[in-house]
Amino acid sequence: MTRNIRYAASARVRTAFTFNVHRMRWKLAHAALLAGLSGGALAADHSQHELAPTVITGVAPVASVTVVTDPKIPRQPVPASDAGDYLQTIPGFSALRGGGSNADPVFRGMFGSRLNLLSNGGVMLGACPSRMDSPSSYITPQNFDSLTVIKGPQTVLWGPGASAATILFEREPENFTELGGRVDASLLAGSEGRFDSAIDAATGSSQGYLRLLANHSTSNDYQDGNGDDVHSQWEKWSSDLVLGWTPTADTLVELTVGTGDGEAAYAGRGMDGTQFERQSLALRVAQENLGEVLQKVEARVYYNYADHVMDNYTLRDPDPAAAMAMMRNPAATNVDRRTLGGRLAGTWQWNAYELVAGVDAQTNEHRKRASTFNMMTQVYTDYDEFGWTKDAEFSQYGLFGELTRELSERQKLISGVRIDRAQATDERLMFNSHHPTATDPVTGKPISMNWANPSAGETRRDTLYSGFLRYEHGLASLPATAYFGLGHSQRFPDYWELFSASPGPVGSIQAFETVEPEKTTQLDVGIQYAKGPLEAWASAYVGQVNDYIMFNYVPGMMPGMTRSIATNIDARIAGAELGGSYQLTDNWKADASLAYAWGENTSDERAMPQIPPLEARFGLGYERGSWSAAGLWRVVAAQTRVAENQGNVTSKDFDDSTGFGVLSLNAAYRVSKNFKLSAGVDNLLDKAYSEHLNQAGNAGVGMSASERINEPGRSLWARMDVSF
Repeated sequence: MTRNIRYAASARVRTAFTFNVHRMRWKLAHAALLAGLSGGALAADHSQHELAPTVITGVAPVASVTVVTDPKIPRQPVPASDAGDYLQTIPGFSALRGGGSNADPVFRGMFGSRLNLLSNGGVMLGACPSRMDSPSSYITPQNFDSLTVIKGPQTVLWGPGASAATILFEREPENFTELGGRVDASLLAGSEGRFDSAIDAATGSSQGYLRLLANHSTSNDYQDGNGDDVHSQWEKWSSDLVLGWTPTADTLVELTVGTGDGEAAYAGRGMDGTQFERQSLALRVAQENLGEVLQKVEARVYYNYADHVMDNYTLRDPDPAAAMAMMRNPAATNVDRRTLGGRLAGTWQWNAYELVAGVDAQTNEHRKRASTFNMMTQVYTDYDEFGWTKDAEFSQYGLFGELTRELSERQKLISGVRIDRAQATDERLMFNSHHPTATDPVTGKPISMNWANPSAGETRRDTLYSGFLRYEHGLASLPATAYFGLGHSQRFPDYWELFSASPGPVGSIQAFETVEPEKTTQLDVGIQYAKGPLEAWASAYVGQVNDYIMFNYVPGMMPGMTRSIATNIDARIAGAELGGSYQLTDNWKADASLAYAWGENTSDERAMPQIPPLEARFGLGYERGSWSAAGLWRVVAAQTRVAENQGNVTSKDFDDSTGFGVLSLNAAYRVSKNFKLSAGVDNLLDKAYSEHLNQAGNAGVGMSASERINEPGRSLWARMDVSF
C-alpha cells in the first residue's frame, strides 16, 4: 500500500500500521484455546505425577561435559520467555539483549553459530541481518521436556560448527499403556504487565498419541532501578501439534506442526521487531531393537520458516528532529529464512562398544524486501508492495560417527569424527557501500548509494573436519569422576558474518570473498564429586582459535553511523566453571557457582571483545514437606579487559563495565500433588545496574549510543502450575 504521511501525524502512523487481520485472527484463536484448556485443567482432580515445590536458580552438570535440566520448572529470575533467557541459569552462560525478550545466548564468551542450537532435532534460523530474531527467540523453553548442554567441541552428532557448545531442546515421545490423557498448565503474572499462560495436553493409547502445546506471553516496558522506563515491551505466542503413532513398543512415527508470532521493542536498535512469524514441520521415525548389534535407526526431516518484520513506527514514533533520515521517516524491512534439513543415524552395540553414526544435511535461503519513503512527496510505500529479493543461499551435508568404549567398570573412552561439505552463494546484485555519492536534500550531508556487487552469483565451498577424544575415569580413592577431552571444530562462516558486515567502497575487499572458516582446538577437563551432604564439580578449558571471525566497527560517512567489517584473527581462550552444594540440615541447603572466561587476540596482542566478566552465584534454600523458599545472590565483577569498537554482528565493546550484586528471593508451595504455587521478587533492593554484554542505547528511543541499557529494577512475579 502507498500512503501520504506527515510528520505532525506520527500518532496516526502508529495506528495505521499496527492492525493486521490475519494475525489478529490467530491471536484470538490462540487466546481462546489457552483459556479453554486452562479452564479444563483447573477443574480436574486426577494426577499423573507429583509437582516438585521448587524454583530453579542454578543448574549443575549431570556427567562430564553434559548439563541436563527440565525447562518446564519455574526458574529465577522471572520465568523465561525465550531460550536465551533460560540458559542463563547454567554457569558460563550470559546473553545479549536490547529489550525485555529475545536474548541471544553467549557461552564462555562465544556467540552466534559457535553455539549449535537445536529444537527437537531441527535448526530454526532467524532472518534479521543483525539477529534481532536470533534462533533462540523462536524457542519457548516450556514447550520442551528437556534441555541438554554439551560443553565445548565434545560431540559430533548434532551438526557442524559446535565449537563452544551444543544445545538441545527436546520433546520426549508420549508413553500411554492404555487410553488416557494428561494436562500440564500454568499461569504467570508479574510486574510491568507481565502475563503468561501455557498448556501442554496429550491424549493417546498404546497405539499412538496426540499432543498440543500452546503458550502466550506479554509484558509492558520495564523500569530500571532508577525508575526510568526502558523501551522493552513484547508479546509472543506459539503453538505446536504433535501426532505420534506407536504400532509396536519399538516403533515411533511422529509428525509435528507448529506456528507462532509476536513483536518486541528494543532500546538498543533503530527498529523494533513487529513480526516473528514461525512455521515448522517435522517428521521423526525411529525403530529400536532391530538385532543383536544394530540397536536403533532414527530418521528426522524438518522444515522451518521465519518471516520477520522490523520497523520504526509500530512500537515507537519516528523522530522528525533526528539527524539521520532512517529515524526521521517511517521505515520497515521484511526478511525471511527458509530452512530444510534432515538426519539419519544408527546405533550399534557389541561387547564394550557403542557406535552412533549417520549423515545429516541442511539447506536454507534468505530473502528480503523493504519499504520506501519519498522525502519530496512524503509518500510511504509499504514493503509488501515490493517483490522478494534473494540475497543468500547456504547448504551443508556431513558424515559423522561417535564411538564409546567401556574400558572397565570405572573407565570410558569416547571419540568422534565428522566431515562436512558446506557452501554459500552470494545472490546480491547490488549492495549499499556506505561510500557517499549524493547529498541528503534535507541535511545537506553525504549519503550512500547502491553499487554493483563484485561477487554477485559467486559460490564458495569448503570441506570441514571436526573431531574429539575424551577419557572419563571414576577415581577409586574418591567418590568422584574426572575427565579430559581434546576437541577440534571447523566452522563455516554464517549468514551474519558473510552478508551482514557493511561492504566497503567499490573495489575494496568484501567479507564474502575474504572471511575464512573458523578453527577451534580446545582441551576440556573436569571433575565431579559426591559424598554425603557435599556435591561439587569443576570444569575448565583452554583453546586456540585460528581465523576467529570478529567484527570491527569504524565510523561511517554520516555522523552517528558506523560500518562493521568482518575479519579473521587468531586467539587464545581459557576459563572455568565450578560449583557445589552442601546439605546443612535436613531442611537447609547452600549452593554456589563461579564462572570465568578469558580471551586474548594474539594477532593484535590485545583482549578479545565481548567476554563476560567473572560471575558468582550464592544460594540458600529451605525445603520442608510441601514448602520451599530460597534466596539467590548474583555477584558480577567489573570487566576492564575490553576491545573497544570490536565485537560481533549484534554488539561491540564500548567501555569498561562496573560490577554489581543482585539479590532475589522465591518461595513455592505444593497445594496438592497436582497443584503448585510459586512466587518471587527479582532485584529485591531495586538496584540500577547493566550487564557488560550490552547493545547500548539507540537515539530513536531517546538514548545515547554510548549509554548502557539497564536491566529491570525490582520485579514481582507469581506462577500457578497444575498437572493431572
